[in-house]
Amino acid sequence: MTMSPQRRTALVSVGAAVALMGIKLATGLASSSLGLVSEALHSGTDLVAALLTFFAIGVAGRPADTSHPYGHGKAEHLAALAEAGVLVLVSVAVGALAIARLVGWIEIETSTAWWVFAAVAVVIAIDLSRTLVSIRAARRFSSPALASNALHFGSDLAGTFAVLLGLVAVRAGWQAGDSVAALFVAFLVVTAAFRLIRRNVDVLMDRAPADAVTAARAAIARLEPAVEVRRLRLRQAAGRTFTDVVIGVSPGAAVGQGHAVADSVEAAVQRALPGSDVVVHVEPTGAEAALRERVQEAAMSVSRVREIHNLSVIELPDGFHVSLHLKLPGELPLDEAHGVAERVERAIVEGVPEVVEVQSHLEPLAEPAAGRESDDDPTEIERIVREETASSPRELRFLHTDEGLVVFLTLALDPSESLATAHATASRVEERIWAAVQGVVEVIVHTEP
Repeated sequence: MTMSPQRRTALVSVGAAVALMGIKLATGLASSSLGLVSEALHSGTDLVAALLTFFAIGVAGRPADTSHPYGHGKAEHLAALAEAGVLVLVSVAVGALAIARLVGWIEIETSTAWWVFAAVAVVIAIDLSRTLVSIRAARRFSSPALASNALHFGSDLAGTFAVLLGLVAVRAGWQAGDSVAALFVAFLVVTAAFRLIRRNVDVLMDRAPADAVTAARAAIARLEPAVEVRRLRLRQAAGRTFTDVVIGVSPGAAVGQGHAVADSVEAAVQRALPGSDVVVHVEPTGAEAALRERVQEAAMSVSRVREIHNLSVIELPDGFHVSLHLKLPGELPLDEAHGVAERVERAIVEGVPEVVEVQSHLEPLAEPAAGRESDDDPTEIERIVREETASSPRELRFLHTDEGLVVFLTLALDPSESLATAHATASRVEERIWAAVQGVVEVIVHTEP
């Protein structure tokens, strides 16, 4: 299996951490330098960090699946958080040891032989090289785990310089210099660890990245024509931004127009935040959409109103003018139906003050038609079906209603036929029944394989 560049970088860091820890620990024990021992422990935490990064990048690189639709990128942030926790614990222990030495609880004389400085020089060279490599890799792959590694290595480098100064102070006659350097390293690491914790907790808690939010809003604001942004949500994982946008479009716009606006918003956000995953939801916008909903609610609040359709809202200089079709029970006398329409118009004007005039059109609500089963002669219809399909109807039923005869017919067709062919056959049968059978008002043809 081919190893990704990110994992190769992490693996190099593992090797470097092992080498540094060995050099610092051996030299620190041999010279009794608490500063070097603390740096060895620091490198030990770097080894843990590098191992966590190596395995976390392997997990984070997995593609999204049904259980992790946003991918596995947060594995890197969990690893970085664990690394930071280890750094804090070890640094507190080293700091306590340095304080104990400074107050005289521990008496240890530090050696400043030439080989101690030679070992420190080698450590500085390794720290510097691996810091630069990790910084370049973190920027190239936008990897939080590699960025945390670079932070560790950078703090390691600063800590090593502090240890070097402490050893120089010891050589000059100030024995406390080594302990002071160890204390400085501990403080340096704890500060960096808490900064790392805060950054990764923000990502794991889906805190909106302020700079990315500003960039996304600015990109959408530059679109022509202007787009109404109702909601913008951003979250990040493994250097990638996931964006959810809700926009408003005119309720009269066609589906294609709404889709085009959504595409333009998606493209704008991706230009501002390269590599981001953008989902755009389209909703009707403007005062007109809300006003239509309020008009419909007011109209439906009137008793006996069963259905409203063809609702039209027109804005004129004096206000909004509304027209709509009302469906009422068909048995209502005209005067009662007219009274219902007046109550509807009054309810709209009172409930929606922006409306200055309402015109209503009355329609009867279609009532269920009374019907009875019929034993009409099926011969003619069966003949038509056999001529068209080469088989008898699977089911044939007649129903007499006040309007006329309704035919229910089920055809058995070849399962391999296309839907279009089956529909064409059903249409031909229906047309021939209309032409051949007197009194038919409706033919309902159902096709089955």
